[in-house]
Amino acid sequence: MNLLNEFLAWLGAPATRPALFSALVLFIAMLASGILAAFIARRALRGIVEQRDREGKIAVIAAVIDAAAEASVWNSLTPQEQVLSDRAVAQTELLMRLLPIRGADVAASWASHELRELKRRSATFGYQLEPAVEEFRDRLIEWQKRPHRARRGFLADLNQWKLVQRTPESALQDNQDTWVAVQHHERFSATHLEGIRPTTTETAPAATEKLTVSPRL
Repeated sequence: MNLLNEFLAWLGAPATRPALFSALVLFIAMLASGILAAFIARRALRGIVEQRDREGKIAVIAAVIDAAAEASVWNSLTPQEQVLSDRAVAQTELLMRLLPIRGADVAASWASHELRELKRRSATFGYQLEPAVEEFRDRLIEWQKRPHRARRGFLADLNQWKLVQRTPESALQDNQDTWVAVQHHERFSATHLEGIRPTTTETAPAATEKLTVSPRL
């Protein structure tokens, strides 16, 4: 009890006021520096996370655009190359749906439909698909910059395609796509068989020996 009274008396003494004021200023300075350091570290960490997210977005969008360029020449790929391309597109579409961008699911569905259309057109129009690929690229880049605005355009296209799929022409188009796929597979299968067909070489008949009959004595 005496110690507490002495401590309170020391705090109330005029001689201790400068020491208390210095301690208070030091405490406030340390607290402010700690808060400022935490704020700077948080901003730096947020910048690193945003940069990594931006790089991930760019990588996925670049992969989707590359898949569109490959889909534009789909009819010239071998069946094995088409299988590998389909696997890459499926993986890229999954990564696109997981992107931390608003409307990533809608954009992935739109891109998947556009890739199917590019494959279909490659069998009809050949290699004249640069404008379609460029439009596909520009719309994905616009979505990365302005997700909300691009999402509305994607939804409008998806709703329009749903109405088109309900028409009888869509069934005819599906049958045509199936026929084109079968013809493509048969064409590459025939080419492969011709490439591995063994060449037959006919050996020239051996020269017959001339028999000389000696006259009888």
